[in-house]
Amino acid sequence: MNERAKITPSHLSRQAIVYLRQSSAAQVENNRESTERQYALASKARELGWPEDRIIVIDEDLGLSGSGSVARSGFARLTAEVALARVGLVLGLEVSRLARNNADWHRLIDLAGIRRRAAHARCPLAHTTDR
Repeated sequence: MNERAKITPSHLSRQAIVYLRQSSAAQVENNRESTERQYALASKARELGWPEDRIIVIDEDLGLSGSGSVARSGFARLTAEVALARVGLVLGLEVSRLARNNADWHRLIDLAGIRRRAAHARCPLAHTTDR
């Protein structure tokens, strides 16, 4: 089954969220290619059928660790949007960009599963990591 076949009209009626994160200010400064690759995931949402006005980029966690010891307003916003059933697709360069600890990751996956939304860490949709 191809990626597009997994996307339903229900998914497309909701937001596609591109979540960006790098662990430190030094990574943001020195690894600009990673940041650019993460921003480029918005084009993947367009390829999958999302209109521009329903593609949300959450990038306020750039420079913050995903370990759970730092409050990440962007991840909290992402989680809230998923819980409120406003999200049809979550895009991230790799799973570790979303969360470094199991509690955060499992909470998001549980919410996505409960809300029957597509969670996507890069592509194809069946893959959960960039590797």
